[in-house]
Amino acid sequence: MRILHTMLRTGNLPRAIDFYTQVLGMRLLRQKDYPDGEFTLAFLGYGNESEQTVIELTYNWGVEQYDPGTGYGHIAIEVDDVYRAVERIKAQGGKILRDAGPMNAGATIIAFVEDPDGYPIELIGAGQDAA
Repeated sequence: MRILHTMLRTGNLPRAIDFYTQVLGMRLLRQKDYPDGEFTLAFLGYGNESEQTVIELTYNWGVEQYDPGTGYGHIAIEVDDVYRAVERIKAQGGKILRDAGPMNAGATIIAFVEDPDGYPIELIGAGQDAA
């Protein structure tokens, strides 16, 4: 068994795809409209779905906003250098929730950014323990 994808709902699919591809460097792997169900699915990731876990963005036609709620945590992405990744994301207009630095009560270098729909994303330095 393996994890296939994590699904996030988005109120603006083009804006979300732009964030995940342009700001976080993922590729749009596939996208399909489902007219009978009035929704669109887009799958994004850093590699082929047969080998890596990906993000599924779900756009329910006509719904512009969602509340992530208090139960949702975050997505974690490994980066080579957290400090450089944060500077690159800032330069592209990305929202930083927590600047790069050691995690609370630990030495792992992390940062948090926010996607256009308000979902937090943790950046963790390569080779460090994912807290």
